[in-house]
Amino acid sequence: MTVRVQQTSNDYGIRVEPLAGEVTAWRDDFVLARSSRARVMYETRLPPVVYFPEEDVLADLVPDPDFRTFCPFKGTASYAHVHVGEDLLRDGAWRYLNALPEGRAVNGHVAFMPGVATGIEFKGAALDVPPAGNITGPTVDWLLREAWTTTSPEELTAALGRRLVEDGIAVCRISVLIWSLHPMIAGRHIVWTRDGDELKSSSPSYEALESPTFRESPLQHVADGLGGIRQKLDSNPDEFNFPVMEKLRRQGVTDYVAMPLPFSSGRINVLTLASDHPDGFTTANLGLVFECSALISRLFEIFALTSNATSLLETYLGKRTGARVLGGDIRRGDGDEIDAAILFCDLRHSTRLETELGRETYLAELNRFFEVTTDIVNAHGGEVLKFIGDAVLAIFPAGESRENACRQAVASAVEIVRRLETPDEGEGRVPLYCAIGIACGEVTYGNVGSRERLDFTVIGSAANIAARLGDYGKVRGDTIVASGEVARCAEFPSTPLGSVELHNVGHSVEAHAIEVLTD
Repeated sequence: MTVRVQQTSNDYGIRVEPLAGEVTAWRDDFVLARSSRARVMYETRLPPVVYFPEEDVLADLVPDPDFRTFCPFKGTASYAHVHVGEDLLRDGAWRYLNALPEGRAVNGHVAFMPGVATGIEFKGAALDVPPAGNITGPTVDWLLREAWTTTSPEELTAALGRRLVEDGIAVCRISVLIWSLHPMIAGRHIVWTRDGDELKSSSPSYEALESPTFRESPLQHVADGLGGIRQKLDSNPDEFNFPVMEKLRRQGVTDYVAMPLPFSSGRINVLTLASDHPDGFTTANLGLVFECSALISRLFEIFALTSNATSLLETYLGKRTGARVLGGDIRRGDGDEIDAAILFCDLRHSTRLETELGRETYLAELNRFFEVTTDIVNAHGGEVLKFIGDAVLAIFPAGESRENACRQAVASAVEIVRRLETPDEGEGRVPLYCAIGIACGEVTYGNVGSRERLDFTVIGSAANIAARLGDYGKVRGDTIVASGEVARCAEFPSTPLGSVELHNVGHSVEAHAIEVLTD
């Protein structure tokens, strides 16, 4: 295979050297460790770290099985609490029990977290101060100057993969798992492969996360906060016994890394890289990705924030209303005067249902009521604006045709009644009954409320009349009652009810009972 030379000047490296003479780590007057076999690790842009052989540690260490961290060069670090007199320094020491080749010289040695040792005494030579250095080159330039111009996380993933390959990084596959805030979709999983420049994107459901395939994967391990993973498939195959590793090995992968991509919210997303180079990733390869990972994470977070904002607004406000809010209609009073048909659907006998069914089953049936109503309204070009207790308020904007809006509103009402009263097998255990009122007219569609708490809704007599027509239908025993104009526009069979007086409506309203014909 053709091997490129890494173009980005990245001097990332790890060097471990023995320390001459006796080395003692103190905490005030207490000796934490004393050894003539201590070692020091010099890692680029990090302070030198002194490691003591485990048998030369004098402090009482209590292993913490729930906390580990990951380094793509040294492996997974295990932590222990440090007892010093009456003090307990939580996770104050760490060690690598199965270090990767770059860190194998400190395998089984113990180091103390900054601040645990108040002083270290060297009888031999003092520590070196390695130069800090800088990262420059094509990949860094691209991340700073061009990466922000990508328009989707998929495009960013593919561009990152191509850029790393061009820069001499031995990567054959990249995947990114980004969590979402969506009631049905757990996140987005994007996979780019070098051969064929192929890109795949999927949106796993919450149910998929319960499958053995995911639960036994490196993605689950990292997302659970258990640290990252580096598995050189020819040298430490037993540390992480994930089924996918054998599949990757058959595909020619020699080195695999899964690292956390933490967002500012604290949520842990996952970035994985695979190499098919005979020697796997070099320290410089991983050093570049490791040091750029914070910037890479923020680039993906921008897309996630936009996606989450859209999902949340659509979930709680509806697609049309959510798009308006996301587009900037966020101030009190922002809105339009529009012509629309308004549908108000109220579930009947709620109190009795809850008593007869019990709270858990009742809530399941209530959710079915909301889901059926929402799906049907959406299918007819309307939008559910809100759930009000056990009722639904929906709007059908007229656009250029009030007649069509009224027709779609009535067609929705008829289908809602049929679906709820005769549920499909397995869809629900009991028939549900509702009272629906429909009216049309000019309404204000926009923000109302206090300065700090707004509601995007419809205000106008049509909305009030729709709700009151539904109440009137309950009294008469009619399931769907519409205003005269709605009934005439809809062209559905109906029975005229004459001019009726409605509660809190200042004028009489012509009403029609819409017939719901059974098949």
